[in-house]
Amino acid sequence: MTAPFDPPPPDARPVLVTGGTGFLGRQLVERLLAQGRVVTVLARNPAPDLERRGVRFVRTALDDETVVAAACAGMGTVFHAAARVGVWGPREEFFRANVLGTRAIIAGCRRHGVQRLVFTSSPSVVYNGRDLAGADESLPLTTSCPSPYPVTKAIAEREALAAAGAELRVAALRPHLIWGVGDPHLVPRVLARARAGRLRIVGAGRNRVDMVHVANAVDAHLLAEAALARGEPGANGRAFFITNGEPVVLWDWINTLLSALGETPVSRRVPLPLAAAAGAACEWVWRAFRLRGEPPMTRFVAAELAKEHWFDLGAARRVLGYTPRVSMAAGTAELVAHLRGAARGV
Repeated sequence: MTAPFDPPPPDARPVLVTGGTGFLGRQLVERLLAQGRVVTVLARNPAPDLERRGVRFVRTALDDETVVAAACAGMGTVFHAAARVGVWGPREEFFRANVLGTRAIIAGCRRHGVQRLVFTSSPSVVYNGRDLAGADESLPLTTSCPSPYPVTKAIAEREALAAAGAELRVAALRPHLIWGVGDPHLVPRVLARARAGRLRIVGAGRNRVDMVHVANAVDAHLLAEAALARGEPGANGRAFFITNGEPVVLWDWINTLLSALGETPVSRRVPLPLAAAAGAACEWVWRAFRLRGEPPMTRFVAAELAKEHWFDLGAARRVLGYTPRVSMAAGTAELVAHLRGAARGV
């Protein structure tokens, strides 16, 4: 893996990272500390190892306006990476965390003169139920989706970018399928379903998707901060897709990973219409009986597993100077080595 290129800190003021104990947020905090930055993390639960290294923690829910505003005091940059994620759950929970939480961050930034806000969005904000092949940022934000996550993130992104101006500069980043060593979501879920015999190829199995290694996603956040600090034309008030720039055939990549780990590749297939119908049925059952956890299939997941999702990096390259430094091949090899070591107890 190549060494990170970190733009120099724009000033000596501290930075706030919301969601700093999550996968992306934790990696971002580590890079900021390596730069010698003074870091505050806003999260529900602290990380004692980070506290021992001087990170200040603010424990609160995202929509607690008073505590969130106070956390923004004295900050030069706020990285708002916290969110309610997932494909299923009560809309009010997603709205409270993603929309009201973002409104609280914006209000705190304005109240305390924060100069830069880097908002972590998602490519799902442009969900339209169709293939997204080489899509760019001109696509409209979604207003309707079978999952509450894309809709609430779209509202939050719209409001964050609308807050951009001369006093508060704002950029929104849309990293797609963040993965790498330490990923608690994407790869572990794939492995668990494969080992349980519950993973099926949805659709034709030739759909290409973009992913982004977590180190590349962190690079993009630091580059966005630097672009806002220097007043880069086209950075303030704009969203950027962030990926590895190497679309992979999703099911080929999954099967390569499974084979490398000694697992049985996925071969059984389900047509997309059947998977979508099963998802609709599961959603009805989960709602009717108020079942906990996520259904085994939803309409949104069916579409995500079967359709193309890869994006044009032109804006991020041109405006932010973003170049993915960890390739899919290198990142996959690193991940496989780590998982093999973990299996051996190394």
